[in-house]
Amino acid sequence: MNKGPGSDPGAGLACVSSALLAMSRHLEVRDVLQTIVVSARQLLDAEYAALGVPDDHGGFAQFVVDGVSEEQWKAIGPLPRQHGILAAMLRDATPQRLADVRQDPRFEGWPDAHPEMSDFIGLPVADGDEVLGALFLANKRCPKPEGGCGFTAADEELLGILAQHAAIALTNARLYERSRELTIAGERARLAHELHDAVAQKLFSLRLTAQAATALVDRDPARAKSEMQQVAALAAEAADELRAAVVELRPAALDEDGLVATLRTQIQVLDRAHTARVTFAARSVRALPAAQEEALLRVAQEALHNALRHSGAGRVEVTLARQGPSGVLLRVADDGGGFDPSAVRRAGRHLGLVSMRDRAQGVGGTLTVESEPGKGTAIEMEVPGG
Repeated sequence: MNKGPGSDPGAGLACVSSALLAMSRHLEVRDVLQTIVVSARQLLDAEYAALGVPDDHGGFAQFVVDGVSEEQWKAIGPLPRQHGILAAMLRDATPQRLADVRQDPRFEGWPDAHPEMSDFIGLPVADGDEVLGALFLANKRCPKPEGGCGFTAADEELLGILAQHAAIALTNARLYERSRELTIAGERARLAHELHDAVAQKLFSLRLTAQAATALVDRDPARAKSEMQQVAALAAEAADELRAAVVELRPAALDEDGLVATLRTQIQVLDRAHTARVTFAARSVRALPAAQEEALLRVAQEALHNALRHSGAGRVEVTLARQGPSGVLLRVADDGGGFDPSAVRRAGRHLGLVSMRDRAQGVGGTLTVESEPGKGTAIEMEVPGG
């Protein structure tokens, strides 16, 4: 007899609730896909589960499995193409429940290392008319009825509920990643604009100095030589700024390089692009979860923008340090004009403090602001988990 969640409505609803909560905790598309697959396999007590997200070329952009070891997965080989039962679910967007997938006329075989599968259930994951992926499970862990499928109509109903919410979670994750890409693009554009201004100033000075040298060649060769040396120095500075621009226009390196290296690179660029002295120091900082590192980076960028654009600071110091046994503290301090932190409405509108506080709270952290007119500003963000 089937003892899975489908045979007990209360247990089924509890399992679905747990699965939905698990999906809602993740924002990265890959994490959401993996959570959907794991939740589906646990919900229906199946031996294998998989979720494929189609690309535009007859294959899968992403394919996530559960119940297959890493060694088995590597032995299976390349990602599958959209054929057989998978293609049917993506094309027709209808559920499939089979007693033995191998006996279905659409079955086209699988690689030698692929595990043997018999009873099968598959559902499309759809957002309206758009099919986002195909979710399927095999080998229900229960006594199989004679000539029938181990997966029941109740299983199909539960999986249908999960698939509907999986579509929402997957759509939200995609929107989050798109929003993050736009935020990164905006930060890169802003830095590129600052670098452009710095390079333009260098080139303007270079042109004026070259013109002065030309005018002095005949009547004051010694002074002309001095001016030409200045031309060489300005040209070298302009070349440095252009190299920095090239670095900043490359994709953001937070995922590859980590928070410390990414902050150090960006602060070096800002130090060259502005007259203010911008410094960075990191002390005993460990790698953090991706969401926390991104929040710290965005707050640092916003605070740096405020200090360099609005405060009139001559010096800006950024530090990142271990705080206590499990925390990390970011501090951005400047010697600029400062402001009155009690003017919440004005400060929030002009200095982005509301956005920074939201970022800090979103990762379980806190943001504090110390400032006074004429005495500079210090913004601190502390997050747990360092």
